[in-house]
Amino acid sequence: MNAPISVRPVVTERSHVDDLLVAPSLERRRLQCYLAILVGDVVAILCAFGLTGYLEFGRPGMAESLIQAQVILPLFITIALYNGSYSMDTLRYHWRGLFKAQVALLLAMVTVVFVHFLAKTSSDFSRFAFLSGCALALMTVAWLRLQMRSVVGWRCGANVMNELVVDDGGPMVKLPGAIRISAAAMGIRPNLSDPQTLDRLGLVLRNIDRVIVSCPPERRADWAMMLKGANVDGEVLDDEVVRLGAQGARVSNGYGLLMVSAGPLGLRDRALKRLFDVTFAASAIFALSPLLIAVAVAVKLQDGGPVFFTQRRMGRGNRFFNMYKFRSMTQALCDAQGNVSASKDDQRITRVGKFIRSTSIDELPQLFNVLLGDMSLVGPRPHATGSLAGEKLFWEVDQRYWQRHSLKPGLSGLAQVRGFRGATDHEADLVNRLQSDLEYLEGWTITRDIQILFLTLRVLVHDRAF
Repeated sequence: MNAPISVRPVVTERSHVDDLLVAPSLERRRLQCYLAILVGDVVAILCAFGLTGYLEFGRPGMAESLIQAQVILPLFITIALYNGSYSMDTLRYHWRGLFKAQVALLLAMVTVVFVHFLAKTSSDFSRFAFLSGCALALMTVAWLRLQMRSVVGWRCGANVMNELVVDDGGPMVKLPGAIRISAAAMGIRPNLSDPQTLDRLGLVLRNIDRVIVSCPPERRADWAMMLKGANVDGEVLDDEVVRLGAQGARVSNGYGLLMVSAGPLGLRDRALKRLFDVTFAASAIFALSPLLIAVAVAVKLQDGGPVFFTQRRMGRGNRFFNMYKFRSMTQALCDAQGNVSASKDDQRITRVGKFIRSTSIDELPQLFNVLLGDMSLVGPRPHATGSLAGEKLFWEVDQRYWQRHSLKPGLSGLAQVRGFRGATDHEADLVNRLQSDLEYLEGWTITRDIQILFLTLRVLVHDRAF
């Protein structure tokens, strides 16, 4: 006979967790909101097409327009489900959901027009009624989506999802709207050998959508293992991510890797920015050629020295390049290393130099740097390696200084149009510029470049341009 199996009894008593933390489930409420928004979109499209058809041709026109709407609807719903028009993200950020819905509707409409064109059925329906229905549907869907914000807030609250912060002795986590608990007070510890602890944690995480654990480094691995079986999106706070400025994480060949840097622009954006730079710079050189020639002659006649001043600056990828300017200082006192910033009454500056510096004309030869690909029209301004902010080199003031070199330096930049230019007598002068440069890197668009160029016209003549 087989020996009896020894079983150790497990006590599964439940403590006060049920009374202390019972978060209402938001999953069903989110599904209700998705369904309400979907029904609203369908009704909006049907009403828009039906109304335009009725106003143009009466009841027969309304029937025809509703058929057009019924053709558009399956395409719209398919695209909307695919592009995330009904997702957690759109519930949290209403304008983002509105934009995605508009894109889905436009694509559905374009697809219908294309199919009609291929089938040569364009004569079978009123173009005016169709276009009017499309325009009204876009406006109606937008209006109804905005009204749904109050419905989402009523059903799901401000956060749309239940977030839980577990404090187990780590740094304080400030997450607005999140539920907070103390692991010690709840009697929860990361122990995979204790079923009672696992049960207690399961009760705490009931109806939770996302949990963040803040604990000492030695307990992070244990917490990670506990969260993996908890059927919840779990995160463990790690200060190393902040210290390294990590932007993501992945596992490759058994190695855990933190992504700490990435080019700020993709291939398409780089191509668009370069095309804009070359077109604008070439046009500007052609249009300003009389001025460039006149300034070159004036600089030459001033003291017979070279027209251009060339200085080594640091550009994209922390690589050096030669930057060109009209020479504004006497030849003997030119500061090739940029160790001394120009001041308002700088004795090194010539009479011609004072004028071209105060009007920023001395910077125009950098248009050739743009054509050569060393610079861009807009970007962080390049600095000489010997430049000082107060008594410190620029990178000694703030190590984030090197991040500004992930893009090509520019003729103008966000810092310049905000008035942060001229001598850096104090460390704060550099910090202000650096903050603007980093802000520019994080939010690049071609529209912003154009806006900065227009704003540059206001600061060409500036009280700090010397």
